[in-house]
Amino acid sequence: MPRRTAHLAVYDTYADWETGHTTAHLSRAGFTVRTVGPTTDTVTTLGGLRVQPDLALAELRPEDSALLILTGADLWDSGDELAPFARTARDFLDAGVPVAAICGATAGLAREGLLDDRAHTSAVSFYLAATGYKGGERYVDADAVTDGDLITAGPTEPVAFAREVFARLGVYEGEKLDAWYRLFRDSDASAYEVLQG
Repeated sequence: MPRRTAHLAVYDTYADWETGHTTAHLSRAGFTVRTVGPTTDTVTTLGGLRVQPDLALAELRPEDSALLILTGADLWDSGDELAPFARTARDFLDAGVPVAAICGATAGLAREGLLDDRAHTSAVSFYLAATGYKGGERYVDADAVTDGDLITAGPTEPVAFAREVFARLGVYEGEKLDAWYRLFRDSDASAYEVLQG
């Protein structure tokens, strides 16, 4: 039985709007979504929501997961408090378990060296360049980018981010993946029929 648990990293100031499409549709597709915090203490999102993590980062193991989702947060740019999440992303990638990072989490991965040899995107190239990473030549100016087990996206692309996650995990494929994207990105009502078929 394949692993059907996706882990969503949660920490103070995380940008709660960036992963809503991803987690909601993974859940509807039969995945269990579990939240992972620095500890199990309650965190507060950028939108002011209080979230009680299901487990602490120290308890998370790649072999128990189908995916690690790293959200953007002010904390990615204000110190090293979230660096342990980037180190965990390295463990996941080393184990062949996908990691999906959006917004400021891409800077955390850049600082960890995880974008040096992989195609990736973010908010803008100079945002990542400011981290001092060595992967500038691998930066792709796109809504979202998948390179093997790593998915990256900028802060304004939660729908493209979700699309890449769904493609990587086989939640939607082909025509249905395209229809899902057209429905939620472009409000294309004709895509609804494809999804229901």
